[in-house]
Amino acid sequence: MKTLKTSLLILTLILFASCKPALEKKTWKEGILVDQFIFDKAPYPSCHSVTIVEATNGDLVSSWFGGTHERHPDVCIYVAIKPKGSDKWNEAAKVADGVMPDGKRFPTWNPVLYQIPNGDLMLFYKIGPKPSEWWGVLKRSSDGGKTWSEAEKMPDGFLGPIKNKPVLLSNGNLLLPSSTEGNGWHLRMESTPDFGKTWVMGDTISRGKKQINAIQPSILFHKDGSIQAIGRTRNRAVFSTFSKDNGKTWSELELIGLPQNNSGTDAVTLKNGKHLLVYNHVLPPGNEAKGPRTPLNVSISDDGINWNAALVLEDSNISQYSYPSMIQSKDGMVHIVYTWRRQKLKYVKVDPKKLKALPIKNGIWPGEEGKVVKAVKAEEE
Repeated sequence: MKTLKTSLLILTLILFASCKPALEKKTWKEGILVDQFIFDKAPYPSCHSVTIVEATNGDLVSSWFGGTHERHPDVCIYVAIKPKGSDKWNEAAKVADGVMPDGKRFPTWNPVLYQIPNGDLMLFYKIGPKPSEWWGVLKRSSDGGKTWSEAEKMPDGFLGPIKNKPVLLSNGNLLLPSSTEGNGWHLRMESTPDFGKTWVMGDTISRGKKQINAIQPSILFHKDGSIQAIGRTRNRAVFSTFSKDNGKTWSELELIGLPQNNSGTDAVTLKNGKHLLVYNHVLPPGNEAKGPRTPLNVSISDDGINWNAALVLEDSNISQYSYPSMIQSKDGMVHIVYTWRRQKLKYVKVDPKKLKALPIKNGIWPGEEGKVVKAVKAEEE
């Protein structure tokens, strides 16, 4: 028995020693090629909920809402373009507002971009006084985001993608990851077989035995043909659910071993089959459901359940590095945009081949055992 204990102790020391040099050399920035603001100054004090897409011509297009503050009636939707080959973003243009025909005005919310293959660029967004009462709206651009059509109100009950990008399924349907907040938090999927001529409403997904409160899903693709939804909860951990029939039915929600601070996440399946998740890797204090929106992290996974720590995009005691959006472009690069303190928007370009990841054990970011995050409170929705 004594020999066994000694052997286990030696093994533990060896493992610890092998991990320590890796942590000492880790910058958590490996693979980042560009780190910049989308704009320096804006005609509004607050901005949030940014989205990104690659247009057909290779330009990057981004959209967000900006105004006095979230929920204020003057909040509008803006779009900026980063031309292919350029090192900076063009000046943003206002493309949508919440002004009604009778003159009444509502805030706009959560734009989401989607590029139809060899077709129009779609801009989904919401209008309404608050998330429990908003409705879905759609605009289209035939010139890569430079000009936009008149607003199309989605059919009653349809909201479109709530925060994260639609995905094109193998059966030709465009899946819109959606959720509702009017009567508690619930996930559901909407879809269209013809890019918005007709719409299909999916069933509400079961919250599972733990009654998981989840919204704002992202979709991942697996090699066995299944798809996975993953994202935000009020349950202090990231949720996961799987579908084996192209999103018609879904498994009950489960929690995976990553902390959740009641803030938006995004995820993407890379061309090599691996998955990336961008999120705040921070556990709320005590038993609270909401925590600081800092730091902002990127993790990588082979199966969508077990994740390795890859990047720290932001780490400060000032909160509000949040609501990220992430894509992989045709050239293989990963592009991430996110809210920076509600004042600006950040853009980060990553070469996924240069990522260096370490295992996340028991939900703890490597090297941060015992770390307590105390962030300066900011406006958070």
